[in-house]
Amino acid sequence: MDYISTLFIEHSALQAIVVLSLISALGLILGRIHVRGISLGITFVFFIGILAGHFGLSIDSQMLYYAETFGLVLFVYALGLQVGPGFFSSMRTEGAKLITPALMVLFTGTAAAIVLGILCGVPMSDMSGILCGATTNTPALAAAQQTLEQMGIESSGAALGCALTYPLGVVGVIMAIIVLRRFFVRKSDMPLPDSKHQKNVFIASYRVTNPGIFGKTIAEVASISKHHFVISRMWHNGHVLIPMSDRQLLENDILLVITKPNEAEALGLVFGEKEKKDWNSSEIDWNKIDSELISQRILVTRPEINGKKLASLRLRNNYGINISRVYRSGVQLLATPDLILQLGDRITVVGEAADIKRVEGILGNAVKSLNEPNLVSVFIGMILGLMVGCIPLSIPGISLPVKLGLAGGPIIVGILIGTFGPRLHMVTYTTQSANMMLRALGLNLYLACLGLDAGEHFFETVMRPEGILWLALGLLITFVPVVITGIFAMRRLRLDFGSVSGMLCGSMANPMALSYANETIDGDNPSVAYATVYPVCMFLRVVIIQLVVMFFV
Repeated sequence: MDYISTLFIEHSALQAIVVLSLISALGLILGRIHVRGISLGITFVFFIGILAGHFGLSIDSQMLYYAETFGLVLFVYALGLQVGPGFFSSMRTEGAKLITPALMVLFTGTAAAIVLGILCGVPMSDMSGILCGATTNTPALAAAQQTLEQMGIESSGAALGCALTYPLGVVGVIMAIIVLRRFFVRKSDMPLPDSKHQKNVFIASYRVTNPGIFGKTIAEVASISKHHFVISRMWHNGHVLIPMSDRQLLENDILLVITKPNEAEALGLVFGEKEKKDWNSSEIDWNKIDSELISQRILVTRPEINGKKLASLRLRNNYGINISRVYRSGVQLLATPDLILQLGDRITVVGEAADIKRVEGILGNAVKSLNEPNLVSVFIGMILGLMVGCIPLSIPGISLPVKLGLAGGPIIVGILIGTFGPRLHMVTYTTQSANMMLRALGLNLYLACLGLDAGEHFFETVMRPEGILWLALGLLITFVPVVITGIFAMRRLRLDFGSVSGMLCGSMANPMALSYANETIDGDNPSVAYATVYPVCMFLRVVIIQLVVMFFV
């Protein structure tokens, strides 16, 4: 009996590990159960934690706080690293489209909380906590409590309201995503597996019929053109040629050009006639088409290449090969001369077998070397993220400084390191499987601790006279703005369902719902959209909740 007590009851480091592992294991097992095609996945860990807390299972409060904090920081930092390479390109192309509906969710939910609080006679001090729980935003709760205490008002009602509505805040977003998919999503709204590639890179072929470029070299045409393109292959008199920079373009040469989707038509004016064949299909056998050349994808694994510009390697001139495309974190990039290479990039190389073999030695192509985890960048990144999250930001009219907090700082630093680290020759690459493991481990810890903490007083709070009312108000604040905004984003803004789901999860600061979206929707669109809107919305929620308390309490 003492043995059982040591493992499950007596507070210690050992007991904390056992309890959290048990909650996580049971939650993950039950999360695999599908009811009518629907499963809650990793979110089930949260509910097992609530049940465990309700039945008296607990761990040391300091241990609980540490594990919850570490799990959240690990999750958001790994998420930032994952989406970093495609974050700024997403901001440039769809940033405004994503942030606009995210702000719609934020302001609609806040307005609903104020109106419902007045109509139902709920004190705004309590309503502030209900709003924070319904939007699963614990940093906002901390800001609301600090503001209330500075005003000399009891803040326990806010904490209780948050604890009560938080679980439904988690489930409400998932329910909204399910409702949107079941009743409002059309086939055209679903992202295709290669939709990200299609957005960034477009392949087209042109017959050289423009007399203005007859006899000019590829380098000369590129210098006088303002468009971004890479000539991947060149057919002259029925033979495939490597398009070296000094090769002349002659009449009726056929060029296979890789460019951006919005520049494909304009390049027809540069080269001449655009052929109708679709070269963007994933089923094309490039080696069969080349016949005289081979096409091979090489993995960048040499640390010396990390952070170097593609042009600085002079691969085309020195080795007689051509680089057409670069794949990075699931995103296909145009192989322009100023592209900065990173470890883990997959480069499509066209040329003769012997030349490609020589290029392999330059770039690495040693998969084993990338399997070694680079934990230094992970730990340093988390330290920097926490430092950024603790910086107080003064805003005019608000007495308390605003902070990005435990979640905001690490995700921003993760994005920045994932994007710009290689330019400083930092090795930030982690394999996709390693990144997924870090995110899953962090999220499991966070959910298990969150549920365990909330479960202790959850059911007794529900049984209070105002408990059902608070639950209903929280669910309305969670569910209605998310569904309305989701429909608006798909129909008016023409966003795909993956991006909409990630945007909704980010605007509600809900990593659990994001995990559900990632499990049920193909591609990285949900994660990229989440990371795009999360820092903005999280910061604004912290600011807005303080304004609500100051003006309406």
